[in-house]
Amino acid sequence: MNDNNAFSYLSDDILTKLTALNITKPSNVQKEVMPIIDKGQNLIFQSETGTGKTYAYLLPLINKLQKDADKQKLRILVIAPTFELASQINSAAKAITDRKTALIIGGAPIKRQLELLKEKPQIITGTTARIIELIRLKKIKINDLWACIFDECDRMIKKEAYDDTFELKSLLSPATQIIALSATISPQVKKFFNGIESVIMPEEDILQKNISHWAIFAERRDKIETLRKFINAEKCSKALVFTSRADQVENIYSKLSYKKVPCIALHAKAKKQDRKAAIDKFRCGKINVLVTSDLCARGLDIPNISHVIQMDLPSDEDFFIHRSGRTGRAGKTGINCVIGDEFEMRQYAALEKKLGLKVFPKEIYDGKVVAPQIFDAED
Repeated sequence: MNDNNAFSYLSDDILTKLTALNITKPSNVQKEVMPIIDKGQNLIFQSETGTGKTYAYLLPLINKLQKDADKQKLRILVIAPTFELASQINSAAKAITDRKTALIIGGAPIKRQLELLKEKPQIITGTTARIIELIRLKKIKINDLWACIFDECDRMIKKEAYDDTFELKSLLSPATQIIALSATISPQVKKFFNGIESVIMPEEDILQKNISHWAIFAERRDKIETLRKFINAEKCSKALVFTSRADQVENIYSKLSYKKVPCIALHAKAKKQDRKAAIDKFRCGKINVLVTSDLCARGLDIPNISHVIQMDLPSDEDFFIHRSGRTGRAGKTGINCVIGDEFEMRQYAALEKKLGLKVFPKEIYDGKVVAPQIFDAED
């Protein structure tokens, strides 16, 4: 393999499909980890949001799969913490291979999934509990599995998901290649995947270089109206609005809709098909404002998001990083704006210092987002 181009050994078919996706050069993380994965080594890797982690593991594995004469056996299993991320990974795989894939997620009709499994997919992407259920029922056979990938692995060893993740990992054959990845790899992740080599990519300063960070003060009661004014002032081409509280998703959506701001809500209680429809409308530009929570949007990769608007600050700084990183992806620039009260502004100032950001205070004046107006005391 040419170390200077991690794509040089890929099949012509894959290269053609990548070109159609406007992907012609490997990202830094792809250069670093693709040779390791290609050798079949177990690996944990960390890289910032928007750096191309999904294709970093899919490309070498699917390139190997293209040479597999047996088209009936499951070879690649990708585990994701949410339906949205699993669906996104499945779409990414389908974009670069004609081998059969299947999306197997909890909450969806199991009968339809059993029909999909009869087609002998070689790549399955899904959520942990449903995958385990179908393994127990002997509907998913992992005896011939080449690789199991734990995407957004930090989320998958949280308390609520730990037992399922542990069980699945324990079911894997010692011969199965284990790959785990996230934008943030904690000591707990390294302990869970004990003995596996880790690659921590140098920071590319995407949060600092590609994203402008703004702060707009608003009392809690005024936040949604401030959000409305911000959206109108900025004429956001594609804005992702975050709130930590799931119940606030519907509240923000309802009040924006009442004020005639076209938007859509994405929350965990919605049916899978409704969540998919919301993402599809946002992705294709039919709706340019999506209101969501951290749990729904984790790992969401939608191109050309111009604005991330945070209606509060999460208690976990990793969530702030994941939120902000939804914009400024693939070399583009974006705006991350926090609309916060006095307490949240103090939190933001602490994050600014800790993460090495430069935050610009803003206000909405005369229908525009501007630097705060400073008046002379004598005026």
